[in-house]
Amino acid sequence: MNFGSRTYLMARESQSGIEQQPLRASLRHCSHSSTTKGQKCGYPYGHLNPASSRNRAVCCYNGTTPTANGTLRNGLIPIVSPEMCFYCFDVLYSHLHNMEPPSTPDFTNEPFPLFVTWKIGKDKRLRGCMGTFSHINLHAGLREYAATSAFKDSRFQPIGRDELPRLGVSVSILRHFEDGRDYRDWDIGVHGIRIEFLNERGAKRTATYLPEVAPEQGWDHEQTIDSLLRKGGYKEPVTNEVRRSIKLTRYQSEKISVTFQDYMSYWRNRRC
Repeated sequence: MNFGSRTYLMARESQSGIEQQPLRASLRHCSHSSTTKGQKCGYPYGHLNPASSRNRAVCCYNGTTPTANGTLRNGLIPIVSPEMCFYCFDVLYSHLHNMEPPSTPDFTNEPFPLFVTWKIGKDKRLRGCMGTFSHINLHAGLREYAATSAFKDSRFQPIGRDELPRLGVSVSILRHFEDGRDYRDWDIGVHGIRIEFLNERGAKRTATYLPEVAPEQGWDHEQTIDSLLRKGGYKEPVTNEVRRSIKLTRYQSEKISVTFQDYMSYWRNRRC
């Protein structure tokens, strides 16, 4: 592969969040809570130190997959494709080898919320994951978050060139956001949830758990909501009144993953 010489668009941090130069990022950092432009994934192992709430990374998203007939449960045709993962590897490869950024990909450039996840090794340990709940055009969004998840996830050191052969990447696209009637109006294992609530001081807070968090933790609806309130920084006892007062949004997601070996096979086939 030869992408030529490369100029990398590095993110710079400011007190208001992350800004891309020249790309404008669609997220702000968060700790226990965030603005509408981004959320933490909600994984227990991804819960960062709340002591410094500014300039925190949106991280760790993994989503549900389409059903066997190729559509999501709500009847939407899947958007995600292997080419999106290959493009993320293009972005990473070009950065690690100081080459020109990859050319514009062929897949759709529609705007969607998305996350990019890097994992490493046979045990698929998390190596970096960042994304946005704002709608962002897929070409720019995947280029942005393939890099920031690899190099700007504050829980990890930047990915190095020697790690490349052991990596896998996942692209997750969030779709079909719906207002829930109450805190129980979502299906475990199907929906991710986002809640808005008022803390003890009357300030609005938001927090999210992604579709697989509740089933992986073995939580029911109430346990998930209570944990999510704590994740969002609520410190008082959680009562039924508190649960009923939250505003809940549910969503679905698509996810696809490829390994570096898949990526190399893809490039060999393209050359044939």
